[in-house]
Amino acid sequence: MHTCSYLVVLNATKEPYHSLKRSPICMAIPKLSVFPAWAIHTTHASQLDPAIFPLLQAVRETEKLTEAAKFAGISYRHAWNLLHQLGEALEFPIVVRQRGRGTRLSDLGERVLLAEQRVRARLGPQLDSMASEINDEIQKVVAGRNAVLRINASHGYAISLLPQHNDQVEINLQYRNPQEALLDLLNGRCDISSFHFPTCPFLAKRVLDHYESELNRAQLKLIRFVKRKEGLMMKPSVGPLKSLKELTESNALFIRRDTHSGTRILFDLLMEREKLTLGAVNCTSHYEYTHTAIAACVAAGMADVGFGVEAAANQFGLSFSELAEEHYLLACREENLKLATVQDLIGLIQSKSVLDSVENLPGYCPDSPGEITTFDELLSENQGYVPSNHVAP
Repeated sequence: MHTCSYLVVLNATKEPYHSLKRSPICMAIPKLSVFPAWAIHTTHASQLDPAIFPLLQAVRETEKLTEAAKFAGISYRHAWNLLHQLGEALEFPIVVRQRGRGTRLSDLGERVLLAEQRVRARLGPQLDSMASEINDEIQKVVAGRNAVLRINASHGYAISLLPQHNDQVEINLQYRNPQEALLDLLNGRCDISSFHFPTCPFLAKRVLDHYESELNRAQLKLIRFVKRKEGLMMKPSVGPLKSLKELTESNALFIRRDTHSGTRILFDLLMEREKLTLGAVNCTSHYEYTHTAIAACVAAGMADVGFGVEAAANQFGLSFSELAEEHYLLACREENLKLATVQDLIGLIQSKSVLDSVENLPGYCPDSPGEITTFDELLSENQGYVPSNHVAP
């Protein structure tokens, strides 16, 4: 029986191997990145060519092997050889050639692609953090480089854009849950942390209550960045589920986030606001750590519904029902606002390249980026917010 495993390797290129729609990345110095590599184990381990996964993705999208090969940056002959070799190793065809209708993924091809997406979704934040640590160590011994800005943040689509546009400031981005990120900020282990702050005043106050022991509101200032939409993600065949009440009344299998994530805390508070309990939801026995991993599980058929940002639903072709909007903020000690690296960061999130990238993320929009504010000012600003699809608290 053949099995697949992954190996962690270093990539000295400036982009992850799986990027299909490539965009220019401006960097002050070359970066190391870390990504999974797959191997087929028969009588000996044989590492898969990394081009196989963008090729499979492109076959799914185009159903034309000639176009898929171009997307993957390889020749038609090499593309066909990769598909044939993988199918031969797994003893099952990876693609199905349709006379007059192009080429589509077989059921096994779909499963292999979804498995790779799940691995990347689950391990991506950890590997990105590892790469950031390695690059920081390199930075320390390379003479003449700029100072490094340390950001500890919860994983998200917008925050992950910043290292890709960091020609203004060297960024060491570490992914942490919100509680860990705040403690790191207050203990001086980072310069910036992230903070999720719902636009609904009731939810926002409850979030402040939840983090009361970690927050020193008098010392912290907030740098505005983006707003994002969160809600239910599901396969089109399952929904549409428009509310949490409908979720509890359905028998849909629900995949949860880990208990310390900001998104899980938001979900629990939404359930509390609606006077619902998690016991009424048909949950899987496991949970995931990122929006992308949740969406990947739903797309792979391991669950029917998940909760996360619209961008993750869009990435995997899932339906989305918005249930909340939140500010994704960058928290900073007031005295650190004077640091040149923090001022460079403010310039970065106000730059056209970052703003354009944010505008292209489904469910995201710029939120007066770079403006300095406080929790109390945001609460006052959002007093007019009227949430929908809920029972008033």
